[in-house]
Amino acid sequence: MAPNNPVILVTRDVAADRLADIAAAAPGATVLHGTDAENFADQLQMAEIVAGTLPATALPKAEKVRWVHSWAAGPDHQLYPEFIAHPAMLTSSAGNGAVPLAEHAMMLMLMLNRTALRWIDSQKRRQWERFTHGELNGLTIGIIGAGYSGKDLALKAKAFHMRVLGLRRSDQPADNFDEFYPRERLYEMLGQCDFVVVTAPLTPETRGMIDVAALAGMKPSAHLICFSRGGIIDDDAMLKALQDGAIAGAGIDAHGVEPLPPDSPFWTLANTIITPHNGATTEATRERGFQIFLENLRRYVEGRDDLINRVDKQAGY
Repeated sequence: MAPNNPVILVTRDVAADRLADIAAAAPGATVLHGTDAENFADQLQMAEIVAGTLPATALPKAEKVRWVHSWAAGPDHQLYPEFIAHPAMLTSSAGNGAVPLAEHAMMLMLMLNRTALRWIDSQKRRQWERFTHGELNGLTIGIIGAGYSGKDLALKAKAFHMRVLGLRRSDQPADNFDEFYPRERLYEMLGQCDFVVVTAPLTPETRGMIDVAALAGMKPSAHLICFSRGGIIDDDAMLKALQDGAIAGAGIDAHGVEPLPPDSPFWTLANTIITPHNGATTEATRERGFQIFLENLRRYVEGRDDLINRVDKQAGY
């Protein structure tokens, strides 16, 4: 049974005016605000709960920490080896950005399918240039990962009259998916898709999943979109596929190296749209993550063990 008056250390990602909401969710708790690296490290020695990232440099002082809540939906940055070995449990904000990420994927799909960059270029040149473009109606989308964002994307894709395939461990049916494929049938799914969208978390199992062989299994007319985490797609393999025309194009919000270096060749690819890992940067995303933490905090001080989005630190999600 957890004590009902813990010391909670909140990172500077949270505005000071929200500390009262945290205190109200855990009456009797002491709420500290780590506004800079120095006072965060000092306050960490007293903390039982950390709301935000617990960096490796500060971990030796986290002797009393029993629970860390990540403001990120994908907590892979928190899962460094020393923290995995630490006894503290980890929860995430998974699901907080599902809606805007699915919207972002639809935007990229529409832009790529309609060659929208051509319109933008014509506007800059003030040229009235009409051309025949595509439509999403009747196309097939393959969604790698059927979590919160994957399920919301499936709903939106269905609204555009698309056929929706999914890749995940479980073969249990889900709303708006026409068929699911296990990992060993990845290439079979890829070969059917006009769009492949990566929504899965970055884990040891998914790292490098979309490699040379996977890209070779895609149709030359297909597009690849990633908005979850860089590293799932082999960047070198994707670059070559895009340069060689082995796939038609890509929309990339999550990159293997972030920020994407100015000299990266991805910037200048005519068939690629680059966004700066920005697809879920909305006020509503932030608020949903905060509400997940508040609900978990209420459960924690009540001594409950059913915290939302508890992460298996070994599996990575």
